[in-house]
Amino acid sequence: MTHDIEPTTPVDPRFAVLPQRPGKVIAVHLSYASRADQRGRRPSAPSYFLKPSSSLAASGETIERPAGTELLAFEAEVALVIGVDARHVSPDDAWAHVAWVTASDDFGLYDLRANDRGSNLRSKGRDGFTPIGPHLIDARQIDPAGLRVRAWVNGELAQDDTTADMIFPFAQIVADLSQHLTLERGDVILTGTPAGSSVVVPGDVIEVEVDAPDVAGAPSSGRLRTTVVQGERGFDPALGSLPAVDDVQRAEAWGSREAAGLPDESAPGLDPELRDKLHRTPVAALSQQLRKRGLNNVTIDGVRPLHPGAKLVGTARTLRFVPNREDLFDSHGGGYNAQKRAFDAVGEGEVIVIEARGESGSGTLGDILALRAHARGAAGIVTDGGVRDLDAVTAVGIPVYTAGAHPAVLGRRHVPWDVDVAIACGGTTVEPGDILVGDADGVIVIPPALAVEVADAALEQEIEDGWIAEQVAHGHPVDGLFPLAGEWKDRYRAWRATI
Repeated sequence: MTHDIEPTTPVDPRFAVLPQRPGKVIAVHLSYASRADQRGRRPSAPSYFLKPSSSLAASGETIERPAGTELLAFEAEVALVIGVDARHVSPDDAWAHVAWVTASDDFGLYDLRANDRGSNLRSKGRDGFTPIGPHLIDARQIDPAGLRVRAWVNGELAQDDTTADMIFPFAQIVADLSQHLTLERGDVILTGTPAGSSVVVPGDVIEVEVDAPDVAGAPSSGRLRTTVVQGERGFDPALGSLPAVDDVQRAEAWGSREAAGLPDESAPGLDPELRDKLHRTPVAALSQQLRKRGLNNVTIDGVRPLHPGAKLVGTARTLRFVPNREDLFDSHGGGYNAQKRAFDAVGEGEVIVIEARGESGSGTLGDILALRAHARGAAGIVTDGGVRDLDAVTAVGIPVYTAGAHPAVLGRRHVPWDVDVAIACGGTTVEPGDILVGDADGVIVIPPALAVEVADAALEQEIEDGWIAEQVAHGHPVDGLFPLAGEWKDRYRAWRATI
């Protein structure tokens, strides 16, 4: 099995570094551990999308940010160039089909992700969105696990990682792809980006380099250089969907909420002192205090904890499901639906509360979404519907309250409909920002305006109940003692004044 070391030189400068114009450009979604940890999700197998060969560009070219958009992000990647056709090859033989490696920049426009998220055609397939080069490294010279990829923005290092950090090695990627389609000479595989990808603006200069620092002579791709310019042409609404962004897209494009200039979402509405009080207060005591204030319909009924020993305290982030109707599931159930948006948007200290109408005949979440909520620092999940992958969800460790386990997927009973609206969960109304507290007794909803008053009163009641229990333990009858009345009330007040 042989391949030429030097590529032929095509006329078109976009493909000058390659042996020919690629028939396919295939990109890996997530492949570096650092990037997966940053995104809060680690795939169990590689997944891919296609980029048109017309998106390739040479080093030194410009990339246009279209008018009306804001979230153009760079991604430094190692590009593999196939030298010998590969079909049904094993991982042991896969690397022999790769002739060269080089640098690439997998640019993406997050403003255009909403309507074709996953395929990435519009957001990553535009002209000039795949710079590659400027030089090829002979794949036979290097250890595929010993490559380094770096990116600089305006001369400052932004990404720096090695292929030893990859979740899926190159050989696995090539072998996996070859069992689905023929990889042909000249095809390019973009192997994913490490952490550090972020947004760039007109005037920024991005450089990417791939090298093998531990190999004699340190073979290198050289620096692939791209300059961002502002485009003048926008989009025609009569032809297709327009750019759209939200804070979730901004945070993903920039790499974090902080980098995007978004406010910290940690524990909205709860200061540390109040949170600590609620952690120390049993739900039963809170329920008693709310009842004294005329609030009887504040318990989320019919749900039980997967972790009875764990305390749940947080503010509500709501998700509403409506009964399944096939045409509505077709329009609202796929793509970046309300369920996915809720789990991507939940902030630290928040609780995802799901309205499933008490219908437990299908799952309302599984282990992947539980992992996503846990990675984003959510305080817990409450659903009056079912949970799929119950053992795996329990193993994630995040507090979850559910009506029970069920193996069926969402679409059997539900359509994900809306987020951050007032919902009904377990027989009570929950508004975004309401405070939820859960323990082995269940979950209660506290209006934020009453939270401090109720927590203080409940803690005081706990002290009183503890004193009463001590008296009962010493043999006193409960008449007049529980609840406190007459002489016993005076004795308690006198004792309380001493501590």
